[in-house]
Amino acid sequence: MRESAYLGGLGGLSAHRQLIMLDLRGTGGSAMPADPGSYRCDRLVDDVLALRDHLGLDSFDLLGHSAGANVAVQYAARHQRQVNKLALITPSGRAVDLEPDNELRRQIMKLRHGEPWFAEAAAAFERIDAGAGTACDWRAITPLVYGRWDADAQAHWAAEETQTNEDAAHAFAAEGAFDAAATRTALATFGSPVLILAGAFDLVRPPAVLAEFAGLFPAAQLVVQPGAGHYPWLDDAGRFVSAVTAFLDGGT
Repeated sequence: MRESAYLGGLGGLSAHRQLIMLDLRGTGGSAMPADPGSYRCDRLVDDVLALRDHLGLDSFDLLGHSAGANVAVQYAARHQRQVNKLALITPSGRAVDLEPDNELRRQIMKLRHGEPWFAEAAAAFERIDAGAGTACDWRAITPLVYGRWDADAQAHWAAEETQTNEDAAHAFAAEGAFDAAATRTALATFGSPVLILAGAFDLVRPPAVLAEFAGLFPAAQLVVQPGAGHYPWLDDAGRFVSAVTAFLDGGT
């Protein structure tokens, strides 16, 4: 539930495709709803449909990142013929009951052992895993979310506080938001091409979990971007745009 400004131009993808970005209700330029229950993920799918109708689109390519991928996946499950191609970028798997465990995350974390901030971040991770994490510990592990903890990544992280609707985030996954069994069944018949792009360093959605995600579709390809974290367009914009445009330009 973060305003779409955090996506920027997706590393320059906007130079190759028209990007229509939706501020989910209660974020960015979208108004607060009268009913806070409408922040629930399954209900947000209807907003995507309303935008499609408003724009008069018969069909379109659909891209979802992180938690937003849950909205995209449920939209694709409900409205298969409207989605030409589906690109899921470091996607959350809540909608299909696919979550990484912390042992898998430790394997990813160890890949960063040469970074100057690693020792502090690793210690904070263990405290969080033990249920004793503090706000300082959550801040300490932030570099693990990015492939490069440089000035751009730090600015991107700093903007999150003012871009996120915390009340909406809490309601997003409320009871009833997901029907994993029904969604998995629908995706098993989703015939359009699917790209799942993982970051090799992504602690949030490790590539091994996203490989399982890809297996839920009849026609999905998994691309693992080297050196990338949870926001791969920030880590290597050229590689990211190349992978996504190759998918969108490819045959059906």
